[in-house]
Amino acid sequence: MAHHSSSHDGTPSRENWGSRVGFIMAAAGSAVGLGNIWKFPYTAGESGGGAFVLIYLFFVIFIGFSVMLTEFSLGRKTGRAAVGAFKSVDKRWSFTGVIGVLSGLLIMGFYPVVGGWALAYIFKVGGGLLNEPSAIGATFDGFITNPLEPLYWMAAYLLVNLLVVAKGISGGIEKAGKVLMPMLFFILIIIAVKGLTLPGSGKGLEFLFSPDFSKVNGEVVLAALGQAFFSLSLGMGCMITYGSYLKKKENLVQNTAIVTGMDTAVALLAGIAMFPAMFAFSMEPAAGPGLVFVVVPQLFAEMTGGMIFALIFFIGLTVAALTSSVSLLEVVVAYLIDEKQLSRPKAVIAAGSVMVLLCIMASLSLGGVGPTLFDTGLFDIFDLLTDKIFLAIGGMFICIFAGWKLSKQELKQEITNDGEISFPLFNLWYGLVKYVIPVAVAIVAIGGILSGFDSGKGPIMILGISIIALLALLSKKL
Repeated sequence: MAHHSSSHDGTPSRENWGSRVGFIMAAAGSAVGLGNIWKFPYTAGESGGGAFVLIYLFFVIFIGFSVMLTEFSLGRKTGRAAVGAFKSVDKRWSFTGVIGVLSGLLIMGFYPVVGGWALAYIFKVGGGLLNEPSAIGATFDGFITNPLEPLYWMAAYLLVNLLVVAKGISGGIEKAGKVLMPMLFFILIIIAVKGLTLPGSGKGLEFLFSPDFSKVNGEVVLAALGQAFFSLSLGMGCMITYGSYLKKKENLVQNTAIVTGMDTAVALLAGIAMFPAMFAFSMEPAAGPGLVFVVVPQLFAEMTGGMIFALIFFIGLTVAALTSSVSLLEVVVAYLIDEKQLSRPKAVIAAGSVMVLLCIMASLSLGGVGPTLFDTGLFDIFDLLTDKIFLAIGGMFICIFAGWKLSKQELKQEITNDGEISFPLFNLWYGLVKYVIPVAVAIVAIGGILSGFDSGKGPIMILGISIIALLALLSKKL
C-alpha cells in the first residue's frame, strides 16, 4: 500500500488530460446528456417558460457551479477517483464515493439501452422511417418492446463506450470529446436555424422564453433546482474522477465556469432546435423519450429535406448520450483501477460485463419480460434509484464533506493554486457549499423521494434509502 502515500502530490503513474481544451470538452460532454435534450426544453415550457429558465440559470450559477468546483477540487487535491478521494481524507466517508460508483453502475445499467435506440434511429431514418409519419409512434413502441432488436443496438453502443474508455484519458476520452462536443453544437445550431426559418416558429420561442411568473410555485422552483443539479452530472463522482486527472496548474474556477456555460448552452440550444419547429407544425410539446423518438421524427417528416435533418439530429442525440455514458463508465473503471489495482483493460472488461447484464435485463423489462421488483421493471428501478435518491444524496454528502471535513485553508489553496489565481468570491462559494447547498439539495432529495411515494413507488424509495444507510454503516470496510 506504500504507493498510496504519495497520492497527495499525485502518483507518478496517474494519467493526465493532454490539454485544457480536451479536459473542458470531456467534462462538458459528461455534463451534456440526454436530459439536456429531452428533459430541459419540455420542463421549461411547461413550467412558465422564461420564468423557469431564469430560476434555472440562477441555480446553475450558484449551486451547479459551486458543486462542480467542489468536485473538481476534491479530485485534483487527492489525485484519486470517486472513492479514493474520500477515503484518503477519512475512511468513514468512503461510502459517499461508493454511492457515486454505484450510481454510475446503475445508470450504465439502462443508459446504453437508450443510447442504443438513438444509434438505431440513425439507421431507421435512413431506412425510410419518415415515409409514414402516422406510424412513427407505433414503430417506436414496437421497437423498444421487441425483446431482441434493441439488444443488438445496446451492445453496439456499449462497445463504443468500452473502446473509448479502454484507450485511457488522453488517448480515448479526451480525443472523443474534442471531436464529439463541437459536432453536437454544430448539429444543434443547424437544426435550430432550420426550425427558426419556418413560418409560425416564433410561438415556440415564446413557449420557451416568455416569462410566465403566474406558473411559478414551489414545484417549479424544485424542478429548476433538480434540473440544474442533475443536468450537470453532479453527485456521482464523475467530476471528482475527471478532476483527479487534472494538472496542478489548471485554473479550476475558469474551467468550471466554461463547462457549466457549455452545458446550459446545449440545453437552451436543444429547446431552440425543437420547439419553434413544433409550434410551426402545431404539434403538442412532450417530454422524455416520446419527444425525441416520436415527436421529433414526425416533425422532420413534415419538412422539406426532413430526412437529412432527422439523420443529423439522431447523430447528435447519440453523441450527447455517448459523451455522458463514457464518463459514467470511467467512474466505475477508475474505482477498479485505484482501489482494486486492476489494469485499465481488465477494469473496462469487468465493468462492461456487469453493465451488459444489467442493460439486457433493463431492455427486456420494457417489453414486460425479465425480473421485476414491487411490480416495477429494472429499467425504471435503476432510473428511480439514481435520479430520485442516489445523485441528490451523493451531492449533498460531497458538499457536507468539503464544507465540514476539509479545512477552509486547504480548499482555498487548491482552488487558487496556492494563491496564484484570484477567486474573489471564495468566501461566498465556501458559505454556499458549507451551509446553503446541503440544505437545498436535501430538499431536492426529499422532494424526489416524496414524488416517488406519490406515484406508488414507495417500496423502491425505501430500498434506495436503505442501501445508502447500509453503505454508511459499512463504510470503514469498503
